[in-house]
Amino acid sequence: MAAVSKVGIVGSGAAGLTAAVLLADAGIDVEILEKETGPSPLGSGITLQGNALRIFRQLGIWDEIAAKGFAFSELGFRAPDPAGTVLSVTDDARTGGADLPATLGMYRPDLADALRRRAVNAGARISYGTKVKGVEQDGSSVTVITDDGDRLSYDLLIGADGLHSAVRTAIGIKTEPEPTGMGIWRAFVERPAEVVRTDLTYGGPCYIAGYCPTGDDTMYAYLVEDAQERSVEDGPKIMAGLAAAYGGPWKEITASLDHSARVNYTRFTAHLVDGPWNRGRVVIIGDAAHSCPPTIAQGAAMAVEDAAVLAELLTNGEELNDALWEAFTERRLARARTVVRGSVQLGQWMLDGEIRNADVPGLIGSVAATVTQPA
Repeated sequence: MAAVSKVGIVGSGAAGLTAAVLLADAGIDVEILEKETGPSPLGSGITLQGNALRIFRQLGIWDEIAAKGFAFSELGFRAPDPAGTVLSVTDDARTGGADLPATLGMYRPDLADALRRRAVNAGARISYGTKVKGVEQDGSSVTVITDDGDRLSYDLLIGADGLHSAVRTAIGIKTEPEPTGMGIWRAFVERPAEVVRTDLTYGGPCYIAGYCPTGDDTMYAYLVEDAQERSVEDGPKIMAGLAAAYGGPWKEITASLDHSARVNYTRFTAHLVDGPWNRGRVVIIGDAAHSCPPTIAQGAAMAVEDAAVLAELLTNGEELNDALWEAFTERRLARARTVVRGSVQLGQWMLDGEIRNADVPGLIGSVAATVTQPA
């Protein structure tokens, strides 16, 4: 018998949907509360490392996302010169195991759609347009108060509602995402034939110029700069200006950056709730509990790992007690701390102009060794 029989999940991102699938598969009554009025068709690409793919295989959606995405197991480095000279190509760490690729790039809405359909097929319900206003709990249940005044009762509430989590605030956790000083442009564009893996360029007009193939004809490109006020309406023009200094595939990428290109700009943040992520019968996971710059591309993997570990403990446990929460903290906190600190450190080396002298391979290798071990 599971530790809970009815669970509310706030947020329908990767963490919330992963938890919903695994809990619903175990026969638990699951309701997802999503503040948006429906599935979002918007988004660019996402880079999924092997340890994320390991969870998606557990969910039974690996074949589907592999068919829609672009898998690769090498990582390239290019010089910030007009030719885009390839400096090296290395085998990337297969953090999900030898039988999975190191990386899968894919269109973010395609991943969301696969997870959403899997959750619904498992029996989870998604209540769109439902905003959390408050949370109350006693020793045996937790109640969500919505903006509409509804009161929804569960055995457990999971806050998987992102960086600016309403659940985190409602349960009194004061930790908030803090800016790291960097911002990133992303564009979803046509894939040049030459782009068959992620290539990174450190230096030039940006801290990082990189890209990731996401399908037969698609990819997303990104440029990391100092965080600043930027107009997304002028995004294609700004990105094209920054990208013009880079060679290799960037020549074709730049040509795709016309005014019809899907471009967005976000600022890097980082935070870690450094202690238990639960308060009684309410727990936060994913970006609600921790966030980091995408410099090591582990954000999605950490979120779905949180969900999988929590679901395992809930479905194998008999009681929602201190021992369960201690086990969850033991399995997740140190691992998340390693990823957050490593991702922030890599960015700080760039901000401080120390990237050329820093032990970047050592840092990335250390994080990879940690996440290669199953969560």
